[in-house]
Amino acid sequence: MHAIGIDVGGTKIAGAVVDELGTIVDERRVATPVGDTELLETTIVQMVQDLAGDGPIAAVGVAIPGFIDAAQSTVYYTPNLPWRHEPIREKLEARLALPIVIENDANAAGWAEFRFGAARLVSDMVMLTIGTGVGGAIVHDDTLFRGGFGAAAELGHLRVVPGGLPCGCGARGCIEQYGSGRALLRMAGEVADAGGVGLALAEARTRSGGILSGHDVADLISQDDPGALVALRRLGRHLGEACASLAAVLDPQMFVIGGGVAQAGESLLGPIRASFLEALPARGYHPEPEFRIAELVNDAGVVGAADLARHHFPTPGDPNAFSAHGSAGDPATA
Repeated sequence: MHAIGIDVGGTKIAGAVVDELGTIVDERRVATPVGDTELLETTIVQMVQDLAGDGPIAAVGVAIPGFIDAAQSTVYYTPNLPWRHEPIREKLEARLALPIVIENDANAAGWAEFRFGAARLVSDMVMLTIGTGVGGAIVHDDTLFRGGFGAAAELGHLRVVPGGLPCGCGARGCIEQYGSGRALLRMAGEVADAGGVGLALAEARTRSGGILSGHDVADLISQDDPGALVALRRLGRHLGEACASLAAVLDPQMFVIGGGVAQAGESLLGPIRASFLEALPARGYHPEPEFRIAELVNDAGVVGAADLARHHFPTPGDPNAFSAHGSAGDPATA
């Protein structure tokens, strides 16, 4: 039985029909109608209807970039979309007559990597998504950890620099300000300002009208430009320190690094590993987790949302229904 995954982003909404092996059967993408809650809801409904067609659909998972309640029903808050205490599941179910699950987008991506991607052979993992901001997901003992209120794993707001840069969450010094794509652009600009190895960055900034773009920095990283790599190593150092703090609490077998910045591959993982080992408590005595780049890239959100929805509403007698410790149940409940 197929399920539908919808991944709502700040600029686009992606949707896909996904089978029980995590394979995308059909997909759609449309622009996100930012600022209009009714039009946003209608856009999701239309996408689900288009994808469903006449085929049997077990359930629909909707991944949203914000805080979701423990019942996977209400969106508490979305920083870049207009939802505030919105009962999204109730509204969508009334219009679609299909079982709906609402999920945080980073949780959905992390679950996809755990089930079908880089972490499919482990039981405990942490995923960090390094994009414009920093998102996260935690899987412990084959179970997605969501916390008592449903808003766990906001790893981008782990504080790493006391009294550091102000964050959009209202705190200071969050890893999002030191380990995100936005932070990488800031660090690349600082390297460009210093001259020396930053010459190519400064030239790229001039060609771009005085503002470095993510594309500019990514191109220079792919060319092993020394200035761009200095900025990337600074970013990796902060991420590694954050991972060491997370390891002290969660003890994962693997850290999966996703998001746009993760396209730097080993150039990013190397500095993360080195910084992690420097900061790891009881180094030499503590088992060391593996660090891997996410495999599903842009498909992770829709695949994870669909799979979580399928297991939240398992089809009776489905041999692929998720089972942990020998008993069937919802993998998204912790």
